[in-house]
Amino acid sequence: MPEREPNEDTYSPRAVLLGLAVILLLVLGCLYLFYALSDMSHREDCMMQGRSNCAPVEAATPGGS
Repeated sequence: MPEREPNEDTYSPRAVLLGLAVILLLVLGCLYLFYALSDMSHREDCMMQGRSNCAPVEAATPGGS
């Protein structure tokens, strides 16, 4: 039985996992950037309306001081 030649179209599992890790990091970075820019945009809109208290409102805890 002849030996099989390595198929040049296949990738090693390590390369596939590395590629998936890079893609996951890019997606998480893009999500962080999206939410950070969105928050900044909401604050700028608030300030452009002339408001002086544009900080996010914190919920009061029941029974708190």
